[in-house]
Amino acid sequence: MIVFAQLSDTHLDTGDERAGRAARVMEHLNGLRVDTVLVTGDIADHGEPAEYEQARKVLESPHPVLMCPGNHDVRAPYREVLLDEPPGDGPINRVHRVAGALFAMCDSTVPGKDHGFLGDETIGWLDRQLAGDPEAPAFVCFHHPPVTQGIPYVDGIRQFGEERLAEVIGRHPQVKAVLCGHNHTAAVTTFAGRPLLVAPGVVSTLRLPWQGGDIADYDAPPGLAFHLLDDDGRLTTHYRTV
Repeated sequence: MIVFAQLSDTHLDTGDERAGRAARVMEHLNGLRVDTVLVTGDIADHGEPAEYEQARKVLESPHPVLMCPGNHDVRAPYREVLLDEPPGDGPINRVHRVAGALFAMCDSTVPGKDHGFLGDETIGWLDRQLAGDPEAPAFVCFHHPPVTQGIPYVDGIRQFGEERLAEVIGRHPQVKAVLCGHNHTAAVTTFAGRPLLVAPGVVSTLRLPWQGGDIADYDAPPGLAFHLLDDDGRLTTHYRTV
């Protein structure tokens, strides 16, 4: 059995309020028995080095923390501060193996834009990672959802070119789910015949079009997801606020 947590959209800005919300989530998780913690993008609000320095402290955990960038992140300082690598502008794709599962953390960002797209380099990398370990249950993770969800604001800046991703996932039956953020609200749907699970936001919660009011609710408590893959291969997701 594998149990892992997912949070998204911390939008850290070096201030205390957003850092406090993220710290609440991490303090909760750090006291639990989970195999790993995923952070699916928009870690920083402006992509500034100081924001990533704050993220290093706030997201510190005894659990492995696996991350991928979102549209508010900037690749060069992300690499330099969070990954201790030389700054560079290429996509930030990383694969991790935890508790017998493969987590492909993909870069769906388009530098300077809000929408998402998996470039050819990323698509090829993902296909190779999945082909190289066909027996391990796999989770494909990135920031931007590759489908519309009835929310015009985020549907306009979702991940495009999704048919290429669907082809890759279709070739690899061990992919258990696709995990993303970006919405600032929990959502569940399907993509390429697999569950598509969207994490709620830490910094805020998106109001749905039929709820009225401002787009974002900054008073709602931070949210997170817990994903459980049992020994029979069944995946269950629980959403919580803290």
